[in-house]
Amino acid sequence: MRKTLLAAALLASMTACQKSEAPTAAPAADTAATAADTAKADAAFADLSKRALEGWLQLSPVSATQIGEHKYDGELDDLSAAGRQKGLAFSKKILAELDATDTAALSRENQVDAAILRNQLQYDIWTAETLQSWAWDPQVYNNVAGGAIYGLMAREFAPLPERLKSATARMQKIPTLLAQARENLDPARVPKVHAETVAKQNAGILSIVDTFITPNLKDLPEADRAQAEAAIDGLKKAVAEHQAWLDKTLVPNAKGDFRIGQTLYDQKLQFALLSSLSRADIKQRAEGELKRVREEMYGIARTVLKDKPGAPALPETPTADEQQKAIEAALELAYAERPARDKVVPDAEAALAQATEFVRQHDLVTLPDAPVEIIEMPEFQRGVAVAYCDSPGPLDKHLKTFYAVSPIPEEWDQKQVDSFLREYNSRMIHLLSIHEGTPGHYLEGWHSAKFPSTLRAVLRSGMFAEGWAVYTEKMMSDAGYLDNDPLFHLVQMKFYLRTIANAILDQGVQVDGWTREQAMDLMVRQTFQQEREAAGKWTRAQLTSAQLPTYFVGVQEHFDMRKAAEAKLGAQFNLKAYHDQVLSYGAPPVRFVRQLMLDEPIK
Repeated sequence: MRKTLLAAALLASMTACQKSEAPTAAPAADTAATAADTAKADAAFADLSKRALEGWLQLSPVSATQIGEHKYDGELDDLSAAGRQKGLAFSKKILAELDATDTAALSRENQVDAAILRNQLQYDIWTAETLQSWAWDPQVYNNVAGGAIYGLMAREFAPLPERLKSATARMQKIPTLLAQARENLDPARVPKVHAETVAKQNAGILSIVDTFITPNLKDLPEADRAQAEAAIDGLKKAVAEHQAWLDKTLVPNAKGDFRIGQTLYDQKLQFALLSSLSRADIKQRAEGELKRVREEMYGIARTVLKDKPGAPALPETPTADEQQKAIEAALELAYAERPARDKVVPDAEAALAQATEFVRQHDLVTLPDAPVEIIEMPEFQRGVAVAYCDSPGPLDKHLKTFYAVSPIPEEWDQKQVDSFLREYNSRMIHLLSIHEGTPGHYLEGWHSAKFPSTLRAVLRSGMFAEGWAVYTEKMMSDAGYLDNDPLFHLVQMKFYLRTIANAILDQGVQVDGWTREQAMDLMVRQTFQQEREAAGKWTRAQLTSAQLPTYFVGVQEHFDMRKAAEAKLGAQFNLKAYHDQVLSYGAPPVRFVRQLMLDEPIK
């Protein structure tokens, strides 16, 4: 039961929340009528949700595989004009039905799901009609092509021969997808950075085939093996043809602006975050946090540098230059301890084990019983982030979560490697494993998957997930991780500065027209990121929009929610009970978790 670990007062609050769906002062007959109306409305909404999910999964077979619906494992998304129109018509049809629903009659949980569903449908329609990423973002096609094979082969949800047969069917269809990309993409609208990035990633799909498929062909019956080999040959030719087009047509002629501008950005931000914070609110709060955290870091710097030979000036009230030099000098102490070039992945694995044991010993949150494996990031997904957590789909139960870490590129020289490892020093590797693993994304994904709403699982909030992961960094530091090491506290704050910078950077680049120099100043000087990390983030800020703020906005709402829960429960507040309850709702946007927990109106 997901409520059994609650503090008594919180349990009482939640019970009251459930009962509040019917007016407590109404006569018995009216109460029964209201309950009957709610049951009827919930049943109708359940039917609508089921049809929405079935339609989405059929329209996007690659997403269906990732979610754990395997009826369409041999199919591929149709991104032709006709296929896109079919998807658009479906979204408009479901939205019209939802608009005709009296959502106020729904139970509180279903009111949340209805709000999430409406936002997603509106987002899909806006993306197709207004943003039109299918016409200017080649990453759309690259992600489908790579995910089509990787999603089938990375997890053992079915016997290998069965998955290989599905992979063969998809390999036969990928040439059509690549042809659709060439048909849809308008080089005049494609930003050069998008074209160049996908040109580098395109061949990555063949590395997936080489890793997961080719070594296993010997286990197939002769006829199936021959069909798979023919599909691989066809895929290689198609990838080569697409590479030639990317190199000779798209990259030279890519003239689009990677900045989507204020109007589109503000619209996308609201869809992506489903938060009450506006772009201006986010900027104001982030700039305030930047100032506060730097001041706190200076306090730690004064402690760790005290009596150190050659330490910079450490006055109680520093100038901006004195603050900068002191924090930089303190961080140098942390940078001195870093993994070897070929030990980033093994060190991340050891850090994950240590963080997990700390959570267990301090009883901070219920630990998962499902496996997690640290892997090298697949080649086709490299170039955007250093690490990510890939949880199994909500319909695939008891399968592994992958914590993927990108290896250091072989072509990097020693200066680039040193820059990277100064950023991903030994303490930062611990924070990375906290964020991506335990008690971050891996743990959160396991908890969230237990919520019974498949709709909510499919539409889980990235802002909730990223906000939770950043929240756990501070929570672990506050709990004394690594023996209250002050340099760990310092590095944790630096990691948090990255979250703050993400929010400022995203709108600075996409709306305010920031140059690379402005972006690098924020990241390297103001938030102490190393050149390699900052350079990668500059690329990411060009390739994406409205995703980087999810970390900051999410964690601010998590911080606010915990403060509100502590105020409500007082001495009865229990941290583990609170964490388990927060994670029990299936990862909707944080605003809805707060409304459900604290018995606030759903809006």
